[in-house]
Amino acid sequence: MVAAAFVGTVALGVGIGVWASTDGSHGGQPAGAARLPSGGTANASTTASAKPSPTPTRSYPLSRTPRTIPAVRSHTPARGPGWRPVHGERVVVSDAELSDEGRLIAGELGLSYAGEKDDVLPGDVRLALSGDEGANPESYSMTVRGGRVNISGPADSGVFYGTRTLKQEVHGGGTAPEGVVRDQPAKPQRGFMLDIARKPFTASWIEDRVRELGDLKFNQLGLHFSDDQGFRIESTTHPEVVSKDHLTKAQVKQIVDLAASRHITAVPEIDSPGHLSAVLAAHPDLQLRNAQGIATRGAVDISKPGAATLVDDLLNEYAGLFPGSYWHLGGDEYRALTVADPAASYPQLAAAARQKYGSGGTVSDLATGWLDDRAATVRAHDRTARAWNDGFYRGTSVQPAKGLQVAYWTGKEIGARQPVEYLSAGRKVLNYNDEFLYYVLGEPQTFVYPTGQRIYEQWNPRVLRGTTAVPARYDGQILGGSFAVWCDLANSQTQNQVAAGIRMPLRATVQKLWDPRTPALSWADFKKLADRLG
Repeated sequence: MVAAAFVGTVALGVGIGVWASTDGSHGGQPAGAARLPSGGTANASTTASAKPSPTPTRSYPLSRTPRTIPAVRSHTPARGPGWRPVHGERVVVSDAELSDEGRLIAGELGLSYAGEKDDVLPGDVRLALSGDEGANPESYSMTVRGGRVNISGPADSGVFYGTRTLKQEVHGGGTAPEGVVRDQPAKPQRGFMLDIARKPFTASWIEDRVRELGDLKFNQLGLHFSDDQGFRIESTTHPEVVSKDHLTKAQVKQIVDLAASRHITAVPEIDSPGHLSAVLAAHPDLQLRNAQGIATRGAVDISKPGAATLVDDLLNEYAGLFPGSYWHLGGDEYRALTVADPAASYPQLAAAARQKYGSGGTVSDLATGWLDDRAATVRAHDRTARAWNDGFYRGTSVQPAKGLQVAYWTGKEIGARQPVEYLSAGRKVLNYNDEFLYYVLGEPQTFVYPTGQRIYEQWNPRVLRGTTAVPARYDGQILGGSFAVWCDLANSQTQNQVAAGIRMPLRATVQKLWDPRTPALSWADFKKLADRLG
C-alpha cells in the first residue's frame, strides 16, 4: 500500500540516507567510492589520485497500488517518494472550466488555489483537460512524479474523480504513491435513491450524503418525494398537495447545485398512477373507486382527464427545479391491476380503454398509455424517463415508450416478469435489486437490512433479480444500479442511524459498479480500508 512509500519518505525526511550499492542492493559501501590499496592505509598520493566520493543518492522501492474506494482500475508503479500536501503549495488548472474542481481539492488538502497557470513549481497539483473526445468522459489519469501531481481527463467529471482518488490517497496514508493511475467506471449510472416522502429528511442531512456520494464517485441522487404518506417539496402550481413538513424550493436548489458541483445528477420521482394518496387528499374527486364506490388507496382514476392535467402540472413545474437528464415516473403498484378482474372491478377504466384503443382495449393498455403520456411530458424537457419494472405490463396492445428505461427492483409482483424479458426486447435496465439494494426502514414484510458484505461478496450489476445473474451478453444494456432507502416504517430509525446503516452498503455498491473484476481485497480488509479513509 501507500505505507511503504510513506515510510521511506519519513525516514529520508529525518536524515537517514539510503545508499545504492554497485550490485543494486541497499546499504554497504557507496557505489563509486574510492577503494583503499589491498592491506594498507591511504597515503598522500593515493588520496590525491582518488576520485571524489559522489553525493549519496536516495533509492525507493517500487510504489504500490493506492488503496481507494472504489479501487482504481490500473496503476503503473514507479520509484520515488510520492507526493504529500504541504501548506502553501498550489493547485493550478489548464482551463477555467476546472476551477470548481481546483478550488474544492485545494480546500480539502490545505493548498492554495492559483487558477490558470502555465508555470511549474515544486509540489504543484495540476488539473487539465486532455482533449480526448473519444474517451469515456468519466475517465482520468493521475501521474505522481517529480514531487508533483498531474490529473487529466477528457471532461471535468473525470478530472473530478481523479481529485477524489488523490484525496483518498492522502487521507488514507498521507502520501500519494509515485506512478500513474488510469481509471474509469464500468457503469455510467451509479446511484443512491432516498425516500423523503414517507420520512422527511433535513436538507443538511441530504447535503452530507451528497458530499459522501461525491467522494465515492456516485453520480446520481434519486429523490422520491411524493407518495401516500407525504408530498415533500414546495409547489407553486399546486400548493394544496404539499405536506406541512417539506423542503422549500430554495433548499432543493441548494441540494441540486451542491450535487452538480460533485458531478451528481439529481433524479426526481413523482410516482403515478399509484402512490398518490398525499396528492389525492386535496383532490378527492380524482380518487380511483371500484364498482362498489370504495376508494382505492393511492390510486388516481386515469379515466379522468383532470388526473393527467394535475400530474403533468407537477412534472412541468419541477422540470425547472431539477435540470438533470433523467426523470423517474414510478408506474409501480397501480392497485387497479392487482385484482383478479380489473375490468369488472373498475368498469370506468375498462370503458375508457375501449374508447381510446378500440374494442380490445384493456385496463393494462390504459395504464401503459398513461405512463407513455407522462414520459412524453418529461421528454419535452429533454429528460430520459425510467419506470419501475412492475409498471411494464405483459401482453398489452399499447407498448411502453421506446426509450423508457426499466428500473428493475423486484420479481414479487403479480405476473412477475424475468429481467431477461426486458433485456431481450432491447430495453436499457437499471439495477435496484430489492434482495441486495433495498434498505427498508423497520424491515417490513420480508425485507431485511442489506449488508455491505453481502453486496461485496455476492452481488454485481447483472444480478437484477434474486441472486441469479443474467447472461453476460446483456451486460451492455445494464446501465448501472442504485442503492435505495425506503421509509415504510419511518420512525424505525433516526437520520443518523440511517447514515450509519447505509455507510458500508454504499461503499460495497459503488465498488461493484465501478470495477467489474472480483475485488482484490477481502471483505475484512475492505472494511478496514473504509474505516481508515473515513
